[in-house]
Amino acid sequence: MAVSRRGASKTGGVNPNPNASTKVWLFSLLLTLQYGAQPLISKRFTSREVIVTSSVLSCEVVKVISALMLLAKDGSLRKTFKEWTLIGSLTASGLPAAIYALQNSLLQISYRNLDSLTFSMLNQTKLFFTALFTYIILRQKQSIQQIGALFLLIIAAVLLSIGEGSSKASSSRNPDEILFYGIIPVLVASVLSGLASALCQWASQVKKHTSYLMTVEMSIIGSLCMLASAYKSPDGSAIRQHGFFYGWTPLTWIPVILNALGGILVGLVTSYAGGVRKGFVIVSALLVTALLQFIFDGKPPSPYCLVALPLVATSISIYQKYPYRVKKKES
Repeated sequence: MAVSRRGASKTGGVNPNPNASTKVWLFSLLLTLQYGAQPLISKRFTSREVIVTSSVLSCEVVKVISALMLLAKDGSLRKTFKEWTLIGSLTASGLPAAIYALQNSLLQISYRNLDSLTFSMLNQTKLFFTALFTYIILRQKQSIQQIGALFLLIIAAVLLSIGEGSSKASSSRNPDEILFYGIIPVLVASVLSGLASALCQWASQVKKHTSYLMTVEMSIIGSLCMLASAYKSPDGSAIRQHGFFYGWTPLTWIPVILNALGGILVGLVTSYAGGVRKGFVIVSALLVTALLQFIFDGKPPSPYCLVALPLVATSISIYQKYPYRVKKKES
């Protein structure tokens, strides 16, 4: 995920720009649809035979191509890479890139073992870990309302974990498989997402890296890390034995491309609209996920999900609506 800092204020807002209003609504709508539909699309169009590493690496390639095209479009490609240095790149993007590469692999595993709505809501715990690590690394404080919202989020995550274990126990799926290959991977990915987000924010403030440049750097570095780790991993063996695109169909490119473009959209929404609008996007995406799952899978949410959904929506809304404000005497 790329982090942009243009126009951001200390409270997480962005200075209004009338000329950007249309772009704000367009990017917000596209991100809402992408974020809400991604779990369902990945589950339907990515077979279980597809090697996780091949899917993640392909996504990173699409990210790089997209970011370079956008840099070229706004005329900053030549200037950006003229000022680029290897040491600066590794310092700003190296660790976050490695973390995001691992996170993406865990998310791919979780996609396949959880229903779409449960995955989406459990994935929201990354806000808690983002708040935790931004405080540890950047000393960015939280308001009382935000702390309360984060506790609501944890309660919702616990409800979802209990619901997954009980609702799947009588099915053909092993509940231990749901826990270890569904719930735990997405929660670990949320921890990693929070850490990487804080590191990206530090890089944007200290190293002055733009959103698109960080996308390119992190995708390349993350891909190299994955290639190195895949050499001795089961995925590496599977790629050598069956080929990089084993299990792929033309439809497999749909979730890969959408996931890559979603990473670009996150940076654009943050850049033009700030964290408040992004929070509303995330809440709307949860509703999109629930609607699509009911329409295409014919499966209504479980009672635990019905209880957790308003908790998740409320907690995210409160967290975005009541940011910590610096007192005048402290500024």
